[in-house]
Amino acid sequence: MENLETDARSIGKPAWRPMLRYVAELHERSTHPPRAPFPRPWEEIGPGYCYGPAFGHWDIVHALLDVLASEPPHAADQILNNLAAQEDDGLVPGVIWMREATPRWSKEVGHPPLWPVAVQDYADQTGSDDLIARCFEPLVRQIGWFEAHRQASDGGFFYTDILTRSWESGIDEGIRFHEVQPGPFACIDATAHVYLLYDTAAAWAERIGAPSAELRVKASHLREFIRAELFAAETGFFYDIWAMRDPSKRRLAFEGMWPVVVGAATREQAARVIDEHLLNPDRFFAPHPICTVALDEPLFERRMWRGPAWNSMTYWAARGCLRYGRHDAASRLLERALDASAAQFERTGTIWEFYDPLGGPPESLQRKPHTLIRW
Repeated sequence: MENLETDARSIGKPAWRPMLRYVAELHERSTHPPRAPFPRPWEEIGPGYCYGPAFGHWDIVHALLDVLASEPPHAADQILNNLAAQEDDGLVPGVIWMREATPRWSKEVGHPPLWPVAVQDYADQTGSDDLIARCFEPLVRQIGWFEAHRQASDGGFFYTDILTRSWESGIDEGIRFHEVQPGPFACIDATAHVYLLYDTAAAWAERIGAPSAELRVKASHLREFIRAELFAAETGFFYDIWAMRDPSKRRLAFEGMWPVVVGAATREQAARVIDEHLLNPDRFFAPHPICTVALDEPLFERRMWRGPAWNSMTYWAARGCLRYGRHDAASRLLERALDASAAQFERTGTIWEFYDPLGGPPESLQRKPHTLIRW
């Protein structure tokens, strides 16, 4: 991680650099020699993870995006490790638990499929399509798994959150499911993520000379579904299908930004999400952005995934802004989050999984309390 450590000493504001050097050190400490099922050196979720060592989920995508600019080979290793345990039916495992002699993972539950973004970034940075060529077939198989197991009854796709509250989306106890009847209904995040898979697979097919027409058609149909069925013009935000049908169930949770992140929103829709929500200080543009739940949402709390800010999610919000040419918005989000994180690092000497969006001490936040609500 020498390149990462060197870059951490020179990029950004001087006030950020002690924190960035610490992050570089964490990457080094978290990387282990190859071990089945991983053919390459693998990076765990983090030495502070209470259930570790473990690999996967969207944590590994965030970790490899963090190092990609400085350490492309390490980033490529993690992408290939992430696909090494892919099941025959196309499932990419959620978390792979490495504490025991024999690693284990669920063969039924996946996780948000954001890894193709990292593959594309790697190709753009290196100027080589070699990794795309290696990852195209696994991507197509994962699409097949979503189509076979996560197709919603009313269009779009779902995560098991809506069926079993198993939090496949990565958002534990998400407020979108408060007092919602279980069923295979279209979730805004899952639907946007599968659109990303279709759109990326079509682009890769064209780059490597594979058929792309069917993938383009599927991407187009899903994009139109998102634009027409999951966007509320009266509020300027995206919602799950059940919240579109019953406005009383609409919740201002950050998951409504995903159509902007993946490019499924129209320019007008994206502008409203960015200006009326992501940059709104009464909603997601808190002193430490972005909140997982809007500040003016009645269900906002200082507890895990009920309000606190994850820097990884702020990163995705900024990427969405950049996709629609809003460099101003991306800069404001990232600078404020980095300033706030650096201030807490100076105070505590460490970085935190999530932060108080109002700027309070992160150690005062609750991690995963059992919320007394009706499911």
